[in-house]
Formats: sequence, C-alpha cells, structure tokens
Amino acid sequence: MIRLWLYSNTLSQKMPLPNWRALLGSASAHSHHVLDEASRRLLDAGEDAPTAYPPEDVTNVALRIKYLVEQVIPCELEEAKITRANSSIITPKVVHAAKEAGGKEHASCVLFCLLICRKWFKKQALLELWDEPLFSARATACEVIAKQIIEGEEREDYLMQETLLKRFSILVNGQATEPANVIERAVDLHALRVIGSSGYQKCIRYLWRGWLVQDENDPSSFVPVHNKTNTDYWAHFHQDRMRAPQYQNLVQMSMSIIYLALYTGAINTINHTGDLDVVEGILYIMTAGFIFDELNKLRKVGRYYIGFWNSFNSTLYVLLTTSFILRMIALSHDLGTDERIHFNKLSYNFFAFSAPMFWMRLLLYLDTYRFFGAMLVILKTMMKESLIFFALLIVICIGFLQAFVAMDVIDDNKTVTSFILTAMANSVMQSPDFSGFDNFSPPFGIILYYLYTFVVMVVLLNILIALYNSAYESVTDEADDEYMALFSSKTMQFVRAPDENVFIPPFNLIETFCLVLPLEWWMPRSAYQKLNDIVMLVIYSPLLLVTAWVEQKEAYRVLAARRRGESDEDRVEEWEQLGSDGWQPDLDDDWAKKVTNCKPDVATDAAVIEIRELKSKVNELAEAIKTLQDAKVE
Repeated sequence: MIRLWLYSNTLSQKMPLPNWRALLGSASAHSHHVLDEASRRLLDAGEDAPTAYPPEDVTNVALRIKYLVEQVIPCELEEAKITRANSSIITPKVVHAAKEAGGKEHASCVLFCLLICRKWFKKQALLELWDEPLFSARATACEVIAKQIIEGEEREDYLMQETLLKRFSILVNGQATEPANVIERAVDLHALRVIGSSGYQKCIRYLWRGWLVQDENDPSSFVPVHNKTNTDYWAHFHQDRMRAPQYQNLVQMSMSIIYLALYTGAINTINHTGDLDVVEGILYIMTAGFIFDELNKLRKVGRYYIGFWNSFNSTLYVLLTTSFILRMIALSHDLGTDERIHFNKLSYNFFAFSAPMFWMRLLLYLDTYRFFGAMLVILKTMMKESLIFFALLIVICIGFLQAFVAMDVIDDNKTVTSFILTAMANSVMQSPDFSGFDNFSPPFGIILYYLYTFVVMVVLLNILIALYNSAYESVTDEADDEYMALFSSKTMQFVRAPDENVFIPPFNLIETFCLVLPLEWWMPRSAYQKLNDIVMLVIYSPLLLVTAWVEQKEAYRVLAARRRGESDEDRVEEWEQLGSDGWQPDLDDDWAKKVTNCKPDVATDAAVIEIRELKSKVNELAEAIKTLQDAKVE
C-alpha cells in the first residue's frame, strides 16, 4: 500500500489530466460516506494474458480515484446516504469527476480502478478496525460510483468490450499483477451493486450465450461472434459453439442425469457374484472422467479452485473409487469364497452410501434457475456460518470427552468408551441418554453430563439457529443480487481461461488417451488442431443439430431487433405491439402537459424542495419590504 503511494508523484506526470483539481474540488463539496465487502477468488485467469494499458498508468488512475473518494467521504456516514438514488453524497459531479480520473486516453480503466479502490478500502477496514465504518463507507462509494458509470454509459459495444471485458493490471511491490477485467474482478470481490447493474448483466448474458468470445489473437480482449446474424443453418453447426457457457452447462447437466440414471440402474441390479456388468462399467468410466477433470482444473488453478461443490464432488468420487477398489479386491478371490463375499458386500455398502450425494449433485447444475440459485446461496451461506458452531462444538466436546475418559480410567472400566462417544453424539442430535451415567463415577459423571447437555443443546444449538437465521435474512434481503452474482460466477467459470478444445467429462478421457498422449507430442499443431475439431464435431453433433436450429432462429430475431434500432437481445413485448396494428393511443400535448405538471421531482429530496420554496418566498418578501421602504423614503 505504501509503495503504491510512492508511485503517485512520478506516475502523475505521465498522464496529465486537465482541470483535475478543479473537478475534484467541485465534487468534494457535494460528498461524504462509507462501505462494506469481502474478497474471494473464483478461477485463475490461467495463462498470462497481455494487459491493455501499462500497469503504471492504471495504478496512477486508481490512486487518483482513491484520493477522490477519500475527499468525498471524509468521515463516517450512514450507508443509506450513499446508496440512495438522490444521494447528496454521490452526486453527478462526483461521478463525472471519477470518469475524468483516467482522462481520454485511459477512460476505459476507470471501472477497474474503482473496484481496485474498493478492494483497498475493504482491506484497510480489516487492518484498522477502529476506522472500519469509514473505510467500509468509502468502499461502498466506489461500488455506487461504478454502478452509476455503467448504467450511464450509452455506448453498448464500448461498455462491454473496452471497459467491462478489457483486462488491466496494477503495480504491487513493483510488479504488475495478473491481468483481470471488471467482470472477473466484480465476481472475485462479490461486488453485488456492480454485478446487479444493467450493463454488467447484459454483458454476462452475452458471454453466457457465446455472443462475446475471447479474441484468439489478443487474449486480453473479447470480440462479438462473427455469425450471430447469419441465418444459414449450417453456419451455426460448428464445434466452436460448444465454448458457449450455456451449451457447456447443458452438456454437463445431461451427463449428470445420465450418471444418476446409471447409478440407479446399478444399485438396483446387484451382482452377488461380484462381477462388473456393462452399466457399472460405464458408471466407473464416467467417474474416472470426472476425477481427471477435477485434477486437471486443480492443477491449472491451484488452491483457489477448492470450494464447497468441489469438496462435495471429490467426496463422492472417493466413495466410488473405494467401492471400485474393493470390487477389484473381491474379484481377485475365487468365486464363492468368504473373502470374495465379504469384499463384495463392503463394496456395495460404499456404493449405496453415496446415493444421497448422487441426487444432491444435481443441484450443482440447477443453479442457473432463479429458485434453485437463491436457495443454493442460502445453503452455502449457512454452511459458512456453521463453521463457527462446529469450531466451538469441537473444543467443548474434546474437553468433556477427556473428562469422561479420565473417569473411565479411574474406575478401571475401559469398555464404556464407545458408550461415552455415543451418548455425547446423541446430545448433539438432541437425544441425550442420562440413564447410563447414574453409576458413572457418582456424582461427577451425571453432573458433568447434565452440564455438557445444557451447553450443547441450550447454548450452542441456539447459537447455530441464530446464525442460520441471520444468514437466511442477509441473503433473502438481496436475493436477486445474490442470484445474479451466482449466475455471473458460473458464467465466468466457463469463460475464464477457456480450454482450446472443449471436451466435457467424460469426453475428456477421449482427449487424454486418444489424442493428447498418443498424438500431441509429435503431430504438427495445425494437423492436431484439425483432428481435435473433427473429434469434437463427431462427439457433439447430436447437440449441435439442435443448437444450430436454435441459433438460426435467434439470428432472425437479432436481425429484426437491429432493424428496429434496438439491442440484439431486445424482444417486442405486448405494450410495444399495440401500435403495429394501426391503433394509436391518445397521447396528445395536453395530456403530456398534465403529466409534466403532476410528476414529482424524485431527484431532489423533499426537504430540499420545501427549503427552496421557502427561500424563494423569503426573497419575494424581502423585495416587497424593500419596495415599501423605497416608496416611504420618496
């Protein structure tokens, strides 16, 4: 942080901005306030991508914006004063000054710098807890300014390709950071206000549909797909369309349903001899594909890839792998032997134990629907809140367990250790058993168990309920924004560092064992890429037959929208169709004047309007008094 400030004097000379001090002075007269947020990482950007502007210039813009926000928010302010639509803090002059921080040459990096400043203020709030409300307010101001800039930008192509999707870097410790764009940074920082802005969501929808794709020659930029308006069916029948997140998600969901169907068939047709049938063989092959995919992503991304669903899936794959290994051990013994029967039963026990996880796994692919998405966000937040409860529970349980075991050793009765563990677990599940502690080192055993039950059932479980309630309320209050954040995160998982060849599990086994290992190391790159395209076209051809028809219909709708002069995704709604039949509503000038006279001034606070009216009346009264005095003198 200190070194960034040391750059400010030297960097400011590289990018002079006209009337910056004047703009800042006029803006600071209209502003004060604070913010909130937490930062986390989604997927790595993967390979090094070139950045649009030199990191020194981007850092300089970020420092200018930081200075602006510090002057606009000089003290602690209520968040509502900053976030409301007619805020007297974040005024149009402040927003204009923020846009001018980059000048004409670096205007596109202003949104990225606002998110960087938000990150700095949030970090500063953690480091200086005594001023946490102040820094949180400043972080909130950065979000509000960024949202207003996004929603005020009318140039759609410029907003998406130059400001939201262009990648930038800043200097940290003298080194350029990994390039990132506003879309990625907002997801990483969970900046709900920015994610919930109209321009941001439109850009996400374009990425989701595959209308904006990464430029092959410049990984730092995104370009529109070239055949979006092509009405030829076969123009859309191309393997590259599988890079669109919506199609990848569709294939993953289909594979997950097939995976569940295979498991249902396998678990309901148990082979008592231990032999593998075709259904189980396909199931285990698909499991191998999923495992390879998880390991490959973990290798590319690193520890940032580990999350709740990754851990959940990994647990399922471990159970299935264990079941498979035990089945192989069973097959190594002769038919009918006790060892074969034992390991076969143990294998099926692990296999059956994973059934709930197979069904819950479907939720991973249903989060694109609003209902399931919002519920998953609530569950995820609750699981995070549960960590506090389990941390307290583990410490308390270890303490009481040590006491009970010590009493067991003193009484020389080592056979009741399992009873102690069972009784303590039952208390956690709200089913305590006091009868066994009557003769357990009386009176200490029963007193200690009563105390343990009180602490767990009355104190800790109520704390857990309170945590769940607060998590539910915090998410449901911003359910729409949370859903949009989840959808944006899912989209970026597909878009960020995309594979050159999209082989979705279990098709990745074909890529690994039929293409990469035997061919990639010796085949010329152009020929190898052509072979990959052919294989992908064959694998995905059933889906491409459908998607090509859908995109052909979409092309007609896009052309119709462009003829109307509207955005590509706009549709003609009911209220817009009324004039197409020749009927015109009666909206004459007289009605327009009536509407103008009755509409309220929502941009200005009601109290300010009353004060202005009172001021005008006072001025009129003063003028009248002055007129009377002049007449009296004459």
